[in-house]
Amino acid sequence: MDPMGRAIADYHKTKKASKLRVFSPMFEEDEIPLTTLFRSYDSMPKIERKALDLAKERILDVGAGAGCHSLVLQERGLDVTAIDISPLSVETMKERGVKKVLEQDFFTLEGQYDTILMLMNGIGIVGTLERMPEFFRQLDKILAPGGQVLCDSSDISYVFENEEGMIDIPNEMDYYGEHSFQMQYKDTIGEHFDWLYIDADTLKEKAGRYGYAAVVIAEGEHYDYLARITKKV
Repeated sequence: MDPMGRAIADYHKTKKASKLRVFSPMFEEDEIPLTTLFRSYDSMPKIERKALDLAKERILDVGAGAGCHSLVLQERGLDVTAIDISPLSVETMKERGVKKVLEQDFFTLEGQYDTILMLMNGIGIVGTLERMPEFFRQLDKILAPGGQVLCDSSDISYVFENEEGMIDIPNEMDYYGEHSFQMQYKDTIGEHFDWLYIDADTLKEKAGRYGYAAVVIAEGEHYDYLARITKKV
């Protein structure tokens, strides 16, 4: 039940892997290139590089995957803890040399961190807008005073653009950034999971409602952005 972890482990051992396939009721079948999970700092998009450059003090790397971000920070001498819910991903990170790794769900994590990284649309783990209050309650527990969350996401309203250039959201959708996905690697099929793409204005509104401020600090090349979330004083 761990297709991504199995794909990561295979690529780590052999430098090649079969397709990590992604399915969704709203989109055509897609594929996650395994090389993106193992890329170096120079191969990362600019918003990820900016986030890594801004990370400081006690750092939490959420949904760390193969550990590419943690390894960059670790090589800089920074104190970084990587977490992932995938046992095989956690084992691979240890084999790759990530020193502090936990098989851990973000929402049950304890401790205090000065920088929380949620990259490669890491805030997607929230799943739905309905779960945003739980996300900010968890930040209340684990984000140290004066700390920051650095997260990237995308405004995917462009997906619903019609032939006239207008955004036409289906009436049955509560929010256009809420989607369900399922992954498959070889014969390993994962469970369906909710994933959130949140536009910047909605993120700012939700953050403000729960005592936080969200500011866009960089924009990518395809409707993506990097935001810094901090507790209001």
